[in-house]
Amino acid sequence: MNNKELLSIKQRFGIIGNSPKLNHAIQIAAQVAPTDMTVLITGESGSGKESFSKIIHQLSPRKHGKFIAINCGAIPEGTIDSELFGHEKGSFTGAYEARKGYFEDTNGGSIFLDEIGEMPLQTQARLLRVLENGEFIKVGSSKVQKTDVRVVAATNVNLLQAVEKGKFREDLYYRLSTVPIFVPPLRDRGQDADLLFRKFASDFAEKYRVDSIKLNDEAKDVLIRYRFPGNIRQLKNLVEQISALEMERDVTAETLLKYIPQNSSSLPAIYKGDKDSASESLSERDLLYKVLFDMKKDMNDLKKLVNGMMETGVYDKQVITDNPNLFQSLDEKPTLSDSSETKDYSEPIYLQPSVEEDVPYGYDSVHDITHVEDESLSIEEKEKELIIKALRKNNNKRKYAAQDLGISERTLYRKIKQYEID
Repeated sequence: MNNKELLSIKQRFGIIGNSPKLNHAIQIAAQVAPTDMTVLITGESGSGKESFSKIIHQLSPRKHGKFIAINCGAIPEGTIDSELFGHEKGSFTGAYEARKGYFEDTNGGSIFLDEIGEMPLQTQARLLRVLENGEFIKVGSSKVQKTDVRVVAATNVNLLQAVEKGKFREDLYYRLSTVPIFVPPLRDRGQDADLLFRKFASDFAEKYRVDSIKLNDEAKDVLIRYRFPGNIRQLKNLVEQISALEMERDVTAETLLKYIPQNSSSLPAIYKGDKDSASESLSERDLLYKVLFDMKKDMNDLKKLVNGMMETGVYDKQVITDNPNLFQSLDEKPTLSDSSETKDYSEPIYLQPSVEEDVPYGYDSVHDITHVEDESLSIEEKEKELIIKALRKNNNKRKYAAQDLGISERTLYRKIKQYEID
């Protein structure tokens, strides 16, 4: 595609920018448009994914057919099957008459499924059948119907990670991503932020019948350095606010900073994991019990170690190197022999637990630890409850349940046998 054709597409669909990444995405969309191949558009929220679905439809042989854009995350799980595939009269409460679904209504056209990652698994199975055979069944019906619809999907989440977590069908993912198109975020488009600012400023000046706002050089630098987590949508709202509220039409860096969230930074954001991570799925009480389980294990290991030394009266410096998990945080004040021989102690051995707390662990301490073990029944019950919760969250996939609990798969398997968990 030459520059003239690229510019023509931008003007036709209102796309502003000269970023190489943006141009590459437009070229792919234009090349795949004449075919009937399924396209998966990925990119952050607000980056303009819907514009690319329109390019694909309007440059295809289906341009005279219907085009419908649907946000899968905005339709309730209980009604999405009916919305997409239709239903028969009386198929559920409130179905007073038969209704066509979007796939039947857009026969011969294109359908844009935005936020495809939010689609329920049951609906994903129905969609896969449409993509494979062009067949669907209305809710409450047993009759198979045919449709000829091109599907363009979009998502702002990592579908491969969703597949690993069992939230998205693997076969559907590979069927959708026949041709992937990545829409770059605004922060990766360089000077495009300034071009978009000027375009929005002109539009809002006409809308509100005021003079267009303009950025000085310092304000332009601030604009380009800002990361815009909300992408083009956030920039558009920013320009509208300044256009409507500021009396001075020459915008300085100081003025612009008033409209940019103060907690934002030009530095890369720290990844906190998705909303289903263990740190958020477990309650504060559960996390506390998890810490107690680890402490109980260390205490039992330490009890066995000290009991062994008390019985033999032998203390070898190799004990520390053989048990780094127990001694790595201890102060190294206890003196050990530089030779490899062991020494016989007639007095009880005292280990210093930390610099701040100089409480000896003698024979009495071992006796106290034994007493603690007698009171651990309730903790074991909570441990069993935590394991069941982690298994349910991860659809009984022990690998991910073990990661959530912070233990190995082997340890998890042993505890499942110990607690007789189905």
